[in-house]
Amino acid sequence: MSPKEPNEKNGDERAPADGAPEKPAGPTPAAHTEETPEPAGAPPRDEAAPAVAEVPKSPGPVKFLFISKYALIHDLAWDVVKEGSEVRYHIMSKADREVGDGFVEKAERWEDFKDWADVIVFDDCEFGPLVERLRREGKAVIGGGTYTDRLEMDRDFGQEEMKAVGMTTLPRWEFTSFEDAIAFIKENPGRYVVKPSGRAQNEKILSFVGQEEDGLDLLMMLERYRQGWASKIKSFQLQKYAAGVEIAVGAFFNGTEFITPVFINFEHKRMFNDEIGPQTGEMGTAGFWMGPNRLFNETLLRMKDRLAAGKYVGYMDINCIVNSRGIYPLEFTCRFGYPTINLQVEGVLSKWSEFLPAMARG
Repeated sequence: MSPKEPNEKNGDERAPADGAPEKPAGPTPAAHTEETPEPAGAPPRDEAAPAVAEVPKSPGPVKFLFISKYALIHDLAWDVVKEGSEVRYHIMSKADREVGDGFVEKAERWEDFKDWADVIVFDDCEFGPLVERLRREGKAVIGGGTYTDRLEMDRDFGQEEMKAVGMTTLPRWEFTSFEDAIAFIKENPGRYVVKPSGRAQNEKILSFVGQEEDGLDLLMMLERYRQGWASKIKSFQLQKYAAGVEIAVGAFFNGTEFITPVFINFEHKRMFNDEIGPQTGEMGTAGFWMGPNRLFNETLLRMKDRLAAGKYVGYMDINCIVNSRGIYPLEFTCRFGYPTINLQVEGVLSKWSEFLPAMARG
C-alpha cells in the first residue's frame, strides 16, 4: 500500500502510577517469531479450508458488497464507486438505513447479493460467525471472526492475549458488581481508569480516568453508574492509571501477515478542544504512515500468528500508553476505525478498489 506524502492531499503531564511496571515492555522485536499458544476459538492451523474465490483483477470492475451494522463505511464504499467499481450497501440498523442515499446503491437484503459480489466487506466487529460461514463457502471476505470479536469486546480476554504474546500490560481487575469495585477502591486507594466491557464500551462517556490520588472521584462516578447504568454495564474493568502519551498503531492484515506501512495515530476523544467535555467515541484523529518500528514490533506484530490462525482479514489497531518505562497496550480494535478509515482514504495513493480485493485474496 502506497501512502501519500503529507502535503499531497487534502495529554497532560502526570505522575506515574504506583505499581506500573518498571521495565521496558517485552523482549526484543525478534521475540515475535517464537511459537505461542493457539488463540481461543480460532480453528486449528491444519484445518482444511476451501480456496477463496478468485477476485477478478482486470479488466472489468470488481463487485463489492458492503455490510454495515450502523452505517459507518459509506465513505469507503463511495470511494470504490468513484474508482469505477460496482457496489451494493446493506445497513442492518433500520434507523440508519437512509445514510448514504444517493451516493451508493443500497441492498435491502444482503443475502440477495452474496453470490453477486466478488468481495464482501464487513465494517464492524461481532459479525464473526457470519464471516466464518461465508469464508467456508469460499467467499472473499474482509472482516473478523469469533476470535477477534472476543479480542475487542472482552477486555479481560484481550489483555490476557496481550500477556500471552509477551506484551507488558498494566495491573487490572475485572468486576461484575459496582459494590465490589467501590469496596476495592476504598481498600486500595489510588488512581484507576474504569472501562466497561461488552457492548457498553460503545458508550464512551462511561469510560472514566480518575484524577484524584485517593480515588474519591472514581468512587463518586461508580456510584452514579450503579444508580443509572447497572442494567447496561454487565461487567467492567478497573485498570491502574499510568501517565504517558496515548498513541495507537494499526495496520491491515491479509489473513497471513501485516501489510506495511503501519499507521500511527492519536485519537481526540473529548467533545471540545483543549480536552474539555465528556468522552466521546472519537471526535477526531491525527495520524501518519511509516515503516515498521518499535511500537509496532513490540505490540501489533506479536499478534501475527494468532490473527493468522483466526483467519483475520482487515484493519487491526492497538491503543497504548507510552512513557519512559515502556509501552503498555490498552485495547484492541479489530475492524476499521472511525474516523481513522476516513483519514486513510484521503492519504493513500493505491486504489481501494484494487487494494481491498488484493487483501481479501491474501
